[in-house]
Amino acid sequence: MKNKIMITGIIMMLTIVLAADPPAGYYNSAEGLSGTQLRQTLHNIIDNHDAQSYGDLHDHYEETDAKPNGKVWDMYSDNPGGTPPYEYDFIPADQCGDYSGEGDCYNREHSWPGSWFNNQSVPRTDMFHVYPTDGYVNSHRGNLPYGEVGNATWTSMNGSKKGSSNFPGYNGTVFEPIDEYKGDFARSYFYMSTRYFNEDGGWSNSPMTDGADLLNWAVNLLSQWHLADPVSEKELDRNDAVYDIQDNRNPFIDHPEYAGLLWGFTSVEDEILEITNYELQNFPNPFNPSTTIYFSSEQNEQVQIEIYNAKGQRVKQLSDIRNQTSVVWNGDDEKGNAVSSGIYYIVLKDAETILTTKKCLIVK
Repeated sequence: MKNKIMITGIIMMLTIVLAADPPAGYYNSAEGLSGTQLRQTLHNIIDNHDAQSYGDLHDHYEETDAKPNGKVWDMYSDNPGGTPPYEYDFIPADQCGDYSGEGDCYNREHSWPGSWFNNQSVPRTDMFHVYPTDGYVNSHRGNLPYGEVGNATWTSMNGSKKGSSNFPGYNGTVFEPIDEYKGDFARSYFYMSTRYFNEDGGWSNSPMTDGADLLNWAVNLLSQWHLADPVSEKELDRNDAVYDIQDNRNPFIDHPEYAGLLWGFTSVEDEILEITNYELQNFPNPFNPSTTIYFSSEQNEQVQIEIYNAKGQRVKQLSDIRNQTSVVWNGDDEKGNAVSSGIYYIVLKDAETILTTKKCLIVK
């Protein structure tokens, strides 16, 4: 009789990026943790960052928020894959200032509004949530919670919207960024809730938050954004750049699976899986250049082994494993090219179902 267990965590479903380059051992103390214990440990890791002055943020944006063309990377006006309605240069003339419409100037947007933390000095300049954005769009957003708009009362040139919420749990007015940046803002909120865990004395409540804690509807919303819009190269680069300035990192960019482990959500694709005596191991691990994968399955069951990278992309299917109990992976992709160093996932599956997974590490 098969035992039903929940495959928890978005690690198992390989849905989002797990990348970036934190210093060796940076997250060692968080290994194997979940829930409040993980939140406290991550807080301890990223606490006491090197807070900047508010005036310095404009200069820092040249390092953290520059597009490949050198323009300001404004998530409230950018049009990924298309032509943005306007762009800004990193010059005082483009900084707000006065504005009367979109495209006039950019300013410093507190994605977690300052009124929610009573404009305390440290979170006020924390670059993991303070972004350069168009001043006029920023004024429309104000201190509204993020959400998903049912009936829009205002829409920006890039498609960001303001209007009544149609997301379960909140029916007030919300601001909705475009889909391409929803994950960025979700991970900013996960960071803020963790960085200021138990340091939110004097913070105000909001439609999304109770101090630094996220309300249930907000967790549901942000978890969907987090999963649907995986970590991008933009975020990886920005994480490294802010680390150089503040000397701390956003753990949910380095390890997106931490969000699910902390708040207890899983991929929308997760399901109760039927699992019996399936075993999956590999040795050596870490390895270079090859590892032997050991597995077991029910008698005469057709299973297969697939290798996925940290972006959830399949890089190799190991064939001809029927009636075997082990197979060698030579650290290569379908074309026989060696894959790069990093974390990969070994997936044991039958024709329809993921049976179990195993994380492995290639070190070169």
